[in-house]
Amino acid sequence: MAKKKEAAAKPAGRASWFDERSHKSLIDQQARQLNSFIQTFADGKVDQSELEAQEERLISLMKEVEPKLDDDLHEKVTRLLCELAAFDIMQMAHAMHEARPKTKFRG
Repeated sequence: MAKKKEAAAKPAGRASWFDERSHKSLIDQQARQLNSFIQTFADGKVDQSELEAQEERLISLMKEVEPKLDDDLHEKVTRLLCELAAFDIMQMAHAMHEARPKTKFRG
């Protein structure tokens, strides 16, 4: 008789990446709580130096985490990061499309 595979218990204090009920990502909400995000958007714009600083934080964390991953987990995390980046780009494109005026100018 086969046992049902039990869901792995989430370690106490670990922030989940998604909402169990809605199956929606929570990463966006967590990103908005980062001090660097809050400080960057405090004036309502993102300048080149803020963008470069964010890229540095990203690269630094990648350099720290990547060597700790075995090949299988590295492949999965790489796919996760690519899917997350694609989702972010799609969300931005969708938001820009929705914000466009719905009528055409007829002059």
